[in-house]
Amino acid sequence: MIEIYDRKGFDVLVSWPSHSLRGADLRGMNLKDANLVQYDLAGADLRDANLEGADMRLADLSGANLLGANLTGADTEGANLTGTIMDRRVIPIKAV
Repeated sequence: MIEIYDRKGFDVLVSWPSHSLRGADLRGMNLKDANLVQYDLAGADLRDANLEGADMRLADLSGANLLGANLTGADTEGANLTGTIMDRRVIPIKAV
C-alpha cells in the first residue's frame, strides 16, 4: 500500500491499495499540497486532479495525463515530464 502525505508529512491524503502509482487512475483526486517528491507517476491518469501546491520535484510524470488538473503553485523542478499531456497539448520536454 502507498500512502500519499501532505507536504508537512502529517496528514494522509490518499491510501493507494497497490505497491505502485505507475499508470494509476487518479482522476479527480484531491492531492492539494501533496508530497510527491520522487514518486513514479509515469503514465498515471491525473485528469482533473487537484495538485495545487503539490511538491512533485524529481517525480517521474512521463506520459502522465494532466488535462484539466489544477497545477497552481505545484513544484515540478527536476521532474521527468517527457510526453506529459497538459493543457490539451503534449509537452515535449527532454528526458531526465
